Amino acid sequence: MKAETRIFGTIEIADDKIITLDKGMIGFPNLKHFSLIFDEESEKDKFTIMWLQSMDDGDIAFPVIMPTTVKPDYAPSVNDEILCPLGELTAENTYILTTVTVPSNIEKITSNFQAPIIINTDNNKGAQIIVEGDYEIRFPIYDLLQQLNSEKAGE
Repeated sequence: MKAETRIFGTIEIADDKIITLDKGMIGFPNLKHFSLIFDEESEKDKFTIMWLQSMDDGDIAFPVIMPTTVKPDYAPSVNDEILCPLGELTAENTYILTTVTVPSNIEKITSNFQAPIIINTDNNKGAQIIVEGDYEIRFPIYDLLQQLNSEKAGE
């Protein structure tokens, strides 16, 4: 699938790399097809910010992160019925992302831990859901990212 994007220009994404969110993203129910854009070298570090690029609207891309990168014990409780449309989820095929908000003051960067995006990597079906519990909508991640970068530099 080819898409004209605001951030990345023209991109070509193989059909088997398209992630389908049948209900779209919260606030964007008509956007159903996405691609995860990331620097493959940085992805090895597992604490990079990636982009969930809409393939339906090239102007829309969400910065996302793997929440366990900055909060290793992130394990939201989810009603199985909500995830049923994604197919059988296992530890090996479940990929969890959370959106990132980057304000003008970068030190105030946050991630929405209350509305994760769950993806079944076997069939590339996903859903953004609201989880119950003590997870913050604006979980501060700046200091945690700085700490991870410092640890990496010290290796």
